[in-house]
Amino acid sequence: MNLPEPSSVKSVAIISTGVIGASWAAYFLARGMEVRAGDPGPDAEAKARDYIERAWPALEKLGLSQGASRKALVWCDDVAEAVDGAGFVQENAPERKDIKDAVYDQIEDTLGSDVIVATSSSGLLVSDLQKGRKSGERYVLGHPFNPPHLIPLVEVLGGKETDPAAIDWALAFYKAQGKMPIRLNHEAPGHLVNRLQASLWREAIDAVATGFASVEDIDTAIAYGPGLRWALNGPHMCLHLSGGEGGMQHFMEHLEPAMEVWWASMQPPSAGPVPDDVKQKIIAGCEKEAAGRSVEEIEAQRDALLVMLLETLAKGRKDTA
Repeated sequence: MNLPEPSSVKSVAIISTGVIGASWAAYFLARGMEVRAGDPGPDAEAKARDYIERAWPALEKLGLSQGASRKALVWCDDVAEAVDGAGFVQENAPERKDIKDAVYDQIEDTLGSDVIVATSSSGLLVSDLQKGRKSGERYVLGHPFNPPHLIPLVEVLGGKETDPAAIDWALAFYKAQGKMPIRLNHEAPGHLVNRLQASLWREAIDAVATGFASVEDIDTAIAYGPGLRWALNGPHMCLHLSGGEGGMQHFMEHLEPAMEVWWASMQPPSAGPVPDDVKQKIIAGCEKEAAGRSVEEIEAQRDALLVMLLETLAKGRKDTA
């Protein structure tokens, strides 16, 4: 593949502008890019522009790149038009292989030969999405976390047909755009971070099902306990610090055996769905915790706090560098 210098890309195509796609669009606009967006949904353009307007103050506070402008959003009548002339494609179609296949069918003939296509899919495998495509080597995973315009992490992964150079390029591109990309070394349903989240949530569901704790107290336990540490260090480094001066070596020798007892007391993952009565308990618990606030109001508060957290982390890491 004859790929351009990642930092030279000035135009990005955003395919499908739901919550994730619109957030990506806002982010790339804030990075000074032209964003060519396409989505056939009803009122898609109005919804996307509204999302970008709401996201822009947070992006301004974090700092816009030179030339950043909401006017650089180019709305296209169809997805083929959106990718025409773009140097990178971020696809965010609904989480169904048939829909994504239909999107790829529409854009493949218009794509430049040196353009990487990244899917935001939260669980589908790249190998399945690229199978049978005439340029399967260009398809990669570029899985963000909601909201992409604020959360830096992006999981990057290739499928069976992906050219390794395409993975390297995508990692470099995201990094050049201020993201924190990580490389996954093989495919798994849900990728890495969603599997970690799902593992924790499975235990949280069990706590609700058994009456161990309320939905609100479980959320408080994470938000005001390990969640604070996880914003600074990952699970392994947190346990390394738990080992004191001996670090992870001491933890493994003296504290890990206790965890084995805890693991043994946990129920094995269920192969079936969450029981309806447990679903209703969780739904009711979330409504109680929301205390009448709309999803939009909770999102606004979350985003404001995320900006403060990101600013604090950036300053702290700069001061200790």
